[in-house]
Amino acid sequence: MDEAFSRNILYWGEDFQNILSLKNIFVFGLGGVGGYVVDALARCGIEKFTLVDYDIVSKSNINRQIIALNSTVGCKKTELFKNRLFDINKNIEIKIIDDFYTEEKNKEIFTEKPDFVVDAIDTLKSKIKLIKYSKNNNINIITSFGAGNRADCTKLRISDLSEIKPNDSFSKNVLSKLKKENILDDLPVVWSEEKAKNLRKIRTVENIVDKKGNTTEYIKFTPASTPIVPAVAGYMMANYVLNYFYINFLNHGLCDGKIGK
Repeated sequence: MDEAFSRNILYWGEDFQNILSLKNIFVFGLGGVGGYVVDALARCGIEKFTLVDYDIVSKSNINRQIIALNSTVGCKKTELFKNRLFDINKNIEIKIIDDFYTEEKNKEIFTEKPDFVVDAIDTLKSKIKLIKYSKNNNINIITSFGAGNRADCTKLRISDLSEIKPNDSFSKNVLSKLKKENILDDLPVVWSEEKAKNLRKIRTVENIVDKKGNTTEYIKFTPASTPIVPAVAGYMMANYVLNYFYINFLNHGLCDGKIGK
């Protein structure tokens, strides 16, 4: 086993480390939340990823995104993470989907069934479609209701969808759309109890062109965002995925122990 993961093994043992290396994770959205999920799971020793994102690094990303630096402004996020993950573990296999996620992409993306989907998408329609597809195909998924407009990471929670108490328009809209799809529970969600705050409402219209040349118009409201909350939300999502694998490992009677929540 690679010495890079020797400290992991001291906690959960070599058997589980070997199991992690076989897991296949799909991450949708490589921004402030999703980027930290990818980085953490790679450092756990997971060796297979599909990364879906169409965006490039902008100057405004520097305050909160793990791959955003002055030297990476203008670079594609998928390529930056590909290079970063190879630098963490040369054995990692990475499938890149450098495109905006829509349900039409499912055939291209889901050529195999992942062990877990991480939804860190910040566009309402795409988020609903991904959750619906995953639920309909019995794919494990965890979603984030957004880390924008918050500054207190201690107010972040992971709850089942049925237990969410939304306090911002985005979360309320997601819940409403999922209800129309009859998705009411059995979905882990990272969300915040903190009241959302944004000193200025910035509305923009973004035209996103996919690889086939199709243009989709999206109306976006720019959230306030602070450095700590997105990172912690991402680590909480990664921890949930890791804990899910570890509990299943323990339930097969292979070892004793528990990863702290």
